[in-house]
Order: sequence, then structure tokens, then C-alpha cells
Amino acid sequence: MTARDGLPDAPMLALDDPSWTTLTCAGGSARGIPALLAQLDGVGEETWQSEPWHSLWAALCDEGRVHPASFAAVPHIVAALAEAPERATPSHFVLPASIELARALHDAEIPDALIDGYVTALARLPLLAGLVATPDWNETLCAAALAATAASTGQHALAELLLEADDVQSVLAYLRTA
Repeated sequence: MTARDGLPDAPMLALDDPSWTTLTCAGGSARGIPALLAQLDGVGEETWQSEPWHSLWAALCDEGRVHPASFAAVPHIVAALAEAPERATPSHFVLPASIELARALHDAEIPDALIDGYVTALARLPLLAGLVATPDWNETLCAAALAATAASTGQHALAELLLEADDVQSVLAYLRTA
């Protein structure tokens, strides 16, 4: 099946697959992750503490560490974005980007059964960023989409810069005087 972005859907571990109980996340067993991912269908506006994002961040990319469940979750996050790009939030982009950056930084191994889904989902992010771009985007959403594009194409340093530059104007002012 092909989603709105014209790319094939990433292979995903079904939310009701018993394998989730064998995967780990920051809290130990990943058995609760499918319920959090299922909530992404109705997610719109967000704050840093809104659910399910707060719990997903804590479980999947806590303090820059990733786990097998992190790689299983990325295709679901990207699929939720593809199904409703008009409801894109920064976390739709930043969580997959952060997982990829942490994977690369710590040379984390992706379980064989999850590689295809993870890689395919990452490959969809640049096109999805283009699909959701609008003239009224705020700086946060734009930076999130650009960071996801950079991370998914192996430009990890650029992605990290985009994620860490909270105040772009201050960074530019510094660069102009350096």
C-alpha cells in the first residue's frame, strides 16, 4: 500500500504483535508502547509535556539513549505523520531524528527484524517534510522538519545543529560577528 506521500508504507511491527513484550525501552519492557503509538492518530497541537509524546520521548529516546523499541516505533510515528500531515507537530519529526542521531552516536544495533521498517520510515521523512510545509509554519516546526531531513540522509552534524539551536537569531548574530 502507498501512503499520501507516494512512497510505500514502511514495514511495521503491528501494534498488537506479541513481540512488543520482548522489546525493551528506557522503562524495561516495551509492552506499553503500542498503546502510546495508537494515540498518535488523534494528536494535534502539542506542548513538551503533552501526551502521548512525553511518554514516548521518555521511553524511546531518554537522555539520548535508544532501545530496540525505539526502532520499532519510528515507522509508526512516520506513518501517523503521513496519514495526517496537516496535524504535524515538531515531535513527529524530532523524535525520529533524535532516535537516528542517538543510534549513530552510540552505534546502537538495530534488530534484524526491524531494520527494513526503520530505514524505510527514515527515507520517507524528507518528502513528508515537503508535504507538510506551509507558508505559515513556525520556526520550531520548520527546524524540526529540516533536522529530520538531515538526520534521515546521514547529515547527522547538521541535524544536531538544527536541534540544538534554540534561538536561530542568536546563532546568526554570533556567526556574523565571529
